[in-house]
Parts: sequence; structure tokens; C-alpha cells
Amino acid sequence: MKSLGAVACGHPQTAEAAELILKEGGNAFDAIIAAFLMSCVVEPVLASLGGGGFMLAHTAERRDVIYDFFAQTPRNPLASDRLDFYPIQADFGATTQEFHIGLASVATPGAVRGIFRIHQDLGTLPMTELVQPAVEAARYGVTMSAFQASILKIIAPILTATEPVRQQYQGPEQSGSLVNKGELFKQSQLAYFLEALAREGSELFYQGEIAQAISDMCTHGGGQLTRQDLAKYQVELRRPVRLRYQQHHVLTNPAPSCGGTLIAFALSLLEHVGINRSEFGSAGHLQVLAKVMRLTNEARFRAHSTSSESIALQHLLDARLLNEYREKISGNSRSLRGTTHMSVMDCNGNVAGLTASNGEGCGHMVPDTGVMLNNMLGEEDLNPDGFYCWPVNQRMTSMMAPTLVISPQGKKISLGSGGSNRLRTAILQVLVNLIDFNMPLYDAVNHPRLHYENDLISIEPGFNGDTIQTLLAEHENHKIWQQQNMFFGGVHAVSEHLGQFSGAGDLRRAGVARVVEV
Repeated sequence: MKSLGAVACGHPQTAEAAELILKEGGNAFDAIIAAFLMSCVVEPVLASLGGGGFMLAHTAERRDVIYDFFAQTPRNPLASDRLDFYPIQADFGATTQEFHIGLASVATPGAVRGIFRIHQDLGTLPMTELVQPAVEAARYGVTMSAFQASILKIIAPILTATEPVRQQYQGPEQSGSLVNKGELFKQSQLAYFLEALAREGSELFYQGEIAQAISDMCTHGGGQLTRQDLAKYQVELRRPVRLRYQQHHVLTNPAPSCGGTLIAFALSLLEHVGINRSEFGSAGHLQVLAKVMRLTNEARFRAHSTSSESIALQHLLDARLLNEYREKISGNSRSLRGTTHMSVMDCNGNVAGLTASNGEGCGHMVPDTGVMLNNMLGEEDLNPDGFYCWPVNQRMTSMMAPTLVISPQGKKISLGSGGSNRLRTAILQVLVNLIDFNMPLYDAVNHPRLHYENDLISIEPGFNGDTIQTLLAEHENHKIWQQQNMFFGGVHAVSEHLGQFSGAGDLRRAGVARVVEV
């Protein structure tokens, strides 16, 4: 048997799409495009052509580049009294969370232009071939998984907000209830749109009839996007943030997105304190992790208080600031976002890690496409200065952070996560598990995690009870989860060393991994 590569992602059919393309002679970048398109069909809340994302590419020629195709703020904001913008409550069972939706929550989407730019630069197979697995799944239907059905239920107010969305997501009996676990979910409009997109290219979405439909919908419905916003949208190519951590090279997403920079900042603190001198799950390990998370948040908000988010991020890795926080770490210790990640490697040395998001969706479909637009302007943590206060025509910030690790022995690991603010602490802990605790990939991804934010420490089950009590003595405000949960992110990772591939999907988000062989 010959190994062609590996894939890790959030759904079996997403993995199958990547596997099929690798077997047909495509490279990792072809495979990840096919995987992303399939995720728009089988993970419809977590991925959409109406959203955006990032891809970290490491080519066989050892060129590293970030493709930034995240959302852009509109050029001409409207007065707030003219906007279709309102809150809904998402029901997580134990708690609820407020999100804002409506046409005024839509930022300029970048996903379509992103995959076509990646294909132009790095792809080898025709786009008509790459869309085919997703087209067939949309046309003939997919069986709704338990995990995906649970997400639909959480954001039911969004999926019933308008009649076109309600029709898209209702069950096969057309009784008005959402499609449920085990039921067949067909998306015929999306199938036709994918075929048209493959034939006509991204200009169909950004300058053609789809652009006109989006513009008309926003103009007449209280949205802010215009034909100009869509026509002028461009993919940005960026140099990854690079750092050395315990002799490993780590590459991740740079500013203006904040997730990668915050991971780099946290790793710099962890290396200084020497977390690898502790055992996994010990009081020392968990106390240091919680303190690093707290100090990283503190440094971010302190920097942002005196400058814009983008400028603040550039200062976070300044040597003087790092040294100040290294001294602090040496002292004594005291939400669903619709996001998904996929990682693909091929046997020629290409590595692709793609993280995508649609927020939760705005509650409106682009007519006749099966595509729901994003609600990035309604995301509280993407709008740190408040709603309606965003700078015009700028790339929005994001926590998404596709990451690549190269060990001193040449082992490559591609990983990333969904999970809003939690994704950066999820990635951080998997990196520590891999590098400091030398865990196998599957264990590193699926061991228990914690998360610290807004003076609340959240802890998964699986840590020693006495150790947890020691930790809680320092954190009066805490939440102990009864089982592992998607709240703590969803890290999907693949690795390669000397031609041997492996992969790990995060069980918190029904993750899967496959080594592709022929």
C-alpha cells in the first residue's frame, strides 16, 4: 500500500471528499478545496460560501503563506435606525447566548474568492472536478448526523427567521420542524449553484447576477452590502507569524486576526516558565495554563485600550512587553461560533490547514443559491468597540488560527480549531500536549482541557479531583463540565514524518481522520 496523505476534519463525508481527490491525483490544496465545499453541505452551520476563513499553506517547495479570505466591513454604513439587526437567543440547554442577526449583520464574504484564489495559485485539478462530491451530496441528500442536528437545534431561531431559511432547513416531512438526526437533508439549490460557480468562476458571486441579488436584498431589506463591496473584495496573502517553541518551529495566523498572535504570546510565556517540568494534569500544569490564559487576555485588552486592535496585535510580540509578562508568569499563582477546521497533507510534502466560519448565519439566504450569508457584524467578540462602531472597508479580526508545527526531526503537524474565543486555548493546549508532554496526536487532541476568560475558569472532566480542588481554591468563579463539550473547541490535526501519516479528529465536534492509501 502507498500512502497518499492524510485528512482530519469535522465530518466523515468531508474527509471522503478530500480522500477522493487525493486518490484522483490531486494535491493537498485540491483536496482541501473539495473538503471545504463538502463541509458547506454536511456542516451547514459551521461552513458556508457566505462566510470566510483562512488557509495556511506549506508547499512542497517549502513556501509558507496565509490566505486570508475572511470578512470585510462594508464601505458605506447606514444609520442604525434603518438596519435589519436584532438579537436572538441560542439555547445551549444549560445556558443561553445572545447573537445578533439580520441583513445588517452581514459583512462582505470572502469564501468564494478565497477558494478560487487558492485553486489558481496551488491547485492542479479542474474546479469542476473539485465541486463534484459536494454537488452530489447536496443533490441526493446527506443523512443528518446527531452532532449537526444538535447545532441546528441550538440556533433554531436563526434557521426559522425567514421563509427561505425555514424551507431550506425543515425536515423531509415538511411539517415545519427542523431536519432531525437520521433524516435526509437535500439542498438542490446549492447543488445547482456549485455547478454554476465551477463553470463561471468567482466573478459570478462578486460581479455577476449573484452579486446583484445580494446587493438588491441588502438595499431593500436593511442591509449594508453593495455591489462595490463585493466587486472590490480581494484575498490577502500574508506571511505567517513564526516563532520557536522548545526547538520546534511554529507558524500561525498573523494580524489583523488575533488568534495566532495570542497563541504565539501564550507560548512565549509558557516556554519561559517551563511547563514541561510538570506532569500533565498536575496542579502545576493547570495553574500555569490558567495563569497564562489570564495574562494573555490582560495583555490583549491592555494593548487594545491604547490603540486599534490591529496595531495592538503588532505590539503583543514586542520583546519589552513579553519580558514584562514573563516576570508576571514567574510569580506565585493566584460560545458557539459556527467554525470548522480541516487539515490535509499529501505525499509530495504539501500541507493545507483551513479554518472557516459563517458566524451563526444572518437568517437570510442568497436567492436561488442555498447559501446563507454570515453575521460577522453581529458577533460581539469580532466587534470589540461595539456594534455599528467598526472601521469601514477593513478586514475583520478573527480568532481563527490554522497552525503548522515542524519538529527538530522534520515532523510536520497541521492543526486548527473551531470554537470562537476557545479555539486559541484549544490549539494552545494541544501544542503543549504534543511538544511538552510528547503525547501521540490522538491523545493530544482528545485529552481534557480548560478555558479561562472573563474571570471564569471552565474545566472539562478527566483531571484528577484533588488537583481540580487545588485549582478551584484560586478561582472562585468556575464551571465544572460533566462531559467533554464542543465549547472547548474542535481541533483536527494531521502529521507526517518520514512518509508516515497520521491524523486525529476532535471527538468534541464529531471529528474524523483518515490516512489515504492506494
